[in-house]
Amino acid sequence: MDESLAVAADRNAEPGTAALSGLKFSKGHGTGNDFVLIADPTGALSVTPGQVAALCDRHRGIGGDGLIRAVPSRLLPEGQELLARHPEAEWFMDYRNGDGSLSEMCGNGVRVFVHFLIAEGLVDLPAGKSLTIGTRGGVKTIVRTAAGYAVDMGPWEFIFPGEAIARAMDSLVSAAGLEVARPALSVSMGNPHTVVALAEPAELEATQLFTAPHVDPAPPHGTNVEFVVPSEPLVHDGMGTITMRVHERGVGETQSCGTGACAAAVAIRHWAGQGAPDAWNVHVPGGVVSVKFFLGPEGHEHVELSGPAVIVASGTLS
Repeated sequence: MDESLAVAADRNAEPGTAALSGLKFSKGHGTGNDFVLIADPTGALSVTPGQVAALCDRHRGIGGDGLIRAVPSRLLPEGQELLARHPEAEWFMDYRNGDGSLSEMCGNGVRVFVHFLIAEGLVDLPAGKSLTIGTRGGVKTIVRTAAGYAVDMGPWEFIFPGEAIARAMDSLVSAAGLEVARPALSVSMGNPHTVVALAEPAELEATQLFTAPHVDPAPPHGTNVEFVVPSEPLVHDGMGTITMRVHERGVGETQSCGTGACAAAVAIRHWAGQGAPDAWNVHVPGGVVSVKFFLGPEGHEHVELSGPAVIVASGTLS
C-alpha cells in the first residue's frame, strides 16, 4: 500500500542533500532487499555518492540497500552502447549501492525497477508480457507474472574457471563466527559473487556479517559473499532447495540478493554434480526467490530469477 511520506534531511549531518529538496521518490523492496527509487525521464538529475549514502541512511534518510534511478538509455553513455545492439532497451536502471558506489546491477532491484516503471506510468506491461531494460551488467528481459516478475539474468560464468573446474573451488573465505576459512567458488552474474557452502543451519546462524568476509584471492573488483546451506534432502520433486545469507559489496548484510541467489544455485548445482536439478528455491531472510537454468538463444546457459516486487511508499523530499 502506497502512503505519502515527507522526509526532512538533516542538513548539518548530511551536507549536499539540500539540493535534492522537492525530489519525488518511492521506496520499494524485493524479498526485503530495499531501494530508494527516482524517476529521471529527462536525465537532468545528478546525484552524488554522498547524497546517495545520505538518502539510503536508515536513521537520517529514507533508508535502503541502494538507490535506483530510472533514466532513458539514450541519455547515458552506457545506455547508448546497449541501444546500438538492443534498441528495445528504452529504460536504463542506474543502480548505486547504499554507500554511493556504482554497481553493475541487482537482481532483486531489476524486479522492483520494472514495478516502479509501471507504477509511475512510464511503461505498460500486462501480465505475460516482457520488457527489456539496460543495466551496467547488460540488457535484461523481464516477464510480468501472476506472482511478480521473472528476469532473464543472462549467462553465468566462473570468475576463475580453471580452478573452479579442476578443483571445484577457487578461493578461501574467512568470516567472524566461523572457526576456519572455507573453500568457495566465485561466479559472475554480471556482478561478482563468491559462494561458500556450510554444513548446517547452526553454522549459517553463527556467521557474523557485520564486517566484510575476507576472500583470498578476491575477484579483481571485489565481491559479494554468499553463505549457503543445502537442504536435506537437497532435491524434492525435482526442485533443489537452499538457504542463504549474503554480505553485499558497499552495503553489508542484506535481507536478500537476487544475483547472489543465482550464483548460490550455480555453485551448489556444480558441487552436487551430474543429475542436479535446473530449478531451485532459494530461502533468504526476506523470503523466497526461485532460480531456473535454461539454454539461451546464443547457446550459453542462462539463469532466470523470479520473485515478488513491492512499492511500499512514495513521497517528496522536503
